[in-house]
Amino acid sequence: MWYNTIKKYYDNKHPQYTDENLKTFVVAKMLAEAEYKEITNIIYVIEPTPA
Repeated sequence: MWYNTIKKYYDNKHPQYTDENLKTFVVAKMLAEAEYKEITNIIYVIEPTPA
């Protein structure tokens, strides 16, 4: 449902739709990890938080 909207903004280079910011949509379950990869062509990886 959200995929088309998110992809449209990303493809149009909206300043808030960066590779890193799109990860928030995966965390919020608005995008699947596979959809993140389809949009960005980058494998979804969660950066470890510092201890």
